[in-house]
Amino acid sequence: MTKKTTNPSYVGFGMLTPVYIMALDKLPKHNTGAIVHQVSEYVYDDAAIIACNLSQWNIHSGMIGTAVGDDLLGHYVADTLEEMGVRGRVRFTKKYKTPLEVNVSDRLGARTYFWQRSPEILSTLDTADLSMLKDAKLMYVDWYDGDHIIRAMNEARRLGVPVFLNLEHGHNDPEILEKYASRATICQAVTDDAQIGRKNAMLSTAKKLLKAGIKTAIITMARQGCMVVQGDEIIRAYAPKVKAVDGSGAGATFSSGFIYGYLKGWDLEECVCFAIAAASLKVTHSGLKMFSVKEIKGLAATLRVERMVYRDNQFMAIDKFISQAQGSSLVRGSKKIAEKFLPRRKAQRRKVKKSLVE
Repeated sequence: MTKKTTNPSYVGFGMLTPVYIMALDKLPKHNTGAIVHQVSEYVYDDAAIIACNLSQWNIHSGMIGTAVGDDLLGHYVADTLEEMGVRGRVRFTKKYKTPLEVNVSDRLGARTYFWQRSPEILSTLDTADLSMLKDAKLMYVDWYDGDHIIRAMNEARRLGVPVFLNLEHGHNDPEILEKYASRATICQAVTDDAQIGRKNAMLSTAKKLLKAGIKTAIITMARQGCMVVQGDEIIRAYAPKVKAVDGSGAGATFSSGFIYGYLKGWDLEECVCFAIAAASLKVTHSGLKMFSVKEIKGLAATLRVERMVYRDNQFMAIDKFISQAQGSSLVRGSKKIAEKFLPRRKAQRRKVKKSLVE
């Protein structure tokens, strides 16, 4: 990979694996088949996806990853990262073959995946060179890489580098929450499927993360959008309805969008809306080629947002509105972009509700 004298703003830390993404209309029943409409090849896991996404948006990005096999797939990983402008040295080994991931996505947004992850592969994170973290603005890690992320998190903390932790359902385990969240600055998590869309579940998860020491808690809910809590500021943003083609990488694209705004110094609402818009647009096509920042901003400007504040140990809704001023030049200029992806619907008058959220 191309060597640079300056370190990147974003550094991903985690698994490196090539992926085959197969898009089809509907997942087949057991022991039957289906026609695949498109096959895409890329570099996975989330840390690497984010690095590639940010690089497409002209953010200097780097990747510290597991070793890959000294084989065709391993060199594909290294070549792809270099072509995408992602910095870092890919290590090769003859001890094992490069692991492979296969994702199968349908038009409902469902994703079935098959991956190879072994202790031997993940243990190579323990010897990875962490010097790229110096002068970085943010490091990203995934909780499912296990305790192999702790060394990097500790080094990031020593260097004063904020850590973005993808915790998913890990917050349900008190031991995992204490071990990983205490070392992170920003945390992205999800609630149980049965709780999707319920404010009580979102808020209780956010409170749990904040109590564990997280500064910014992000609760994602797929089609329901997300909630982000930072201090006493709370943003609840709703995802637009789009025609899903391939849901692979949507969560990582959301993280990419939030991190992009964070690195640009945007306020919390701008980061949230850009993240949702980026993930929503991503699922409208197969593969991981990103939409432009302009297109994403255009859709972000149309999102419905609810503001809340945390006062006296209670969450209070203070405003509901279409993000940014409806009559602003940004919204007017983005109308054509949004119409490509948003279904037409009649305008609804909503009553502003100012009440405590239990």
